[in-house]
Amino acid sequence: MIGLVIILILVLLLPFSVKKVEENLEIFLFIMGIAAALVSGMMNGHLIQKALIDPINITLAVLIAGLVTKWAQAPLEKSILTLSNLLSPKIFLALTVIVLGLASSIITAIIAAIVLVIIINVLPLDRQSEIRFTILACFSIGLGAALTPIGEPLSTITVSKLDEGFFYLIDLIGWEVIPAVLLFGLLTIIFVKPHKSTHGLESASKTESYQEILIRSVKIYLFVMGLTFLGHGFEPLINEYVLGLHPMLLYWMNMISAVLDNATLAAAEISPAMDSETIQAILLGLLISGGMLIPGNIPNIISASKLNITSKEWAQFGVPVGLITMLVYFVVLFVF
Repeated sequence: MIGLVIILILVLLLPFSVKKVEENLEIFLFIMGIAAALVSGMMNGHLIQKALIDPINITLAVLIAGLVTKWAQAPLEKSILTLSNLLSPKIFLALTVIVLGLASSIITAIIAAIVLVIIINVLPLDRQSEIRFTILACFSIGLGAALTPIGEPLSTITVSKLDEGFFYLIDLIGWEVIPAVLLFGLLTIIFVKPHKSTHGLESASKTESYQEILIRSVKIYLFVMGLTFLGHGFEPLINEYVLGLHPMLLYWMNMISAVLDNATLAAAEISPAMDSETIQAILLGLLISGGMLIPGNIPNIISASKLNITSKEWAQFGVPVGLITMLVYFVVLFVF
């Protein structure tokens, strides 16, 4: 347990304090994941096989999207700029956050994140606006994708463990998730400052080389592989200190989802023996906090990797937004 606590502290602190770690976050999390699995005694053939297989789908999606974006960059840019001018940039960005958040439950969080990156690469945003827009959209996608079993791994695992139907999660957390998605769209209007018009402007994005696309895909593979090892490696710690706690405590303790795979945490924590209020608290705690840091969710990983957003840049905006949202929903769930 002491070893796992040390690894958790390193995962939380080093990306923000050591530049080399920040620049090589994928490799760092891969190493920490292997260390956690070895220290906890969870490393075995089954976990290795799972860690090798789990990243394949997302890696292929990132690779294919990178190639499609390279080949179809010009018409995509023209379409996005036209629509942005038609609606006005602020409204377009807000609607993008809302539509991608809601659509992610059908098109999956991975595809929604890839579409987000394409849009960001086209629109002329300054660095601060680009980071804020990315983070708000990833919060929205991470939440919206959980409304159906096909949206993301967390929702798939939850429905499977509880042996429920397709619309179970919409009934359970829909009234909380959909307003949150709309809220993140509203926050986009407030915090993101796009150019007033994109008429006459050309996208600042450059055409990537095949080598850059391939390297990014390999990094994503290692990143997800590391998260798989990390999530399973911390299972003994979760089983010992997290399970059986009051829903209020579980809600806040699930902020660990900011650095661990929320699907693994859901698999470890959720039980058919729990009442709906407890499951609701667990899911919302995992989903909201998943947007706070880069490793917390697949859309964060894809977007940060493609847009070169550092851990510090993400945390400076993502943590305050996540904490305030957590506080609002704590009041909604447990006070009223």
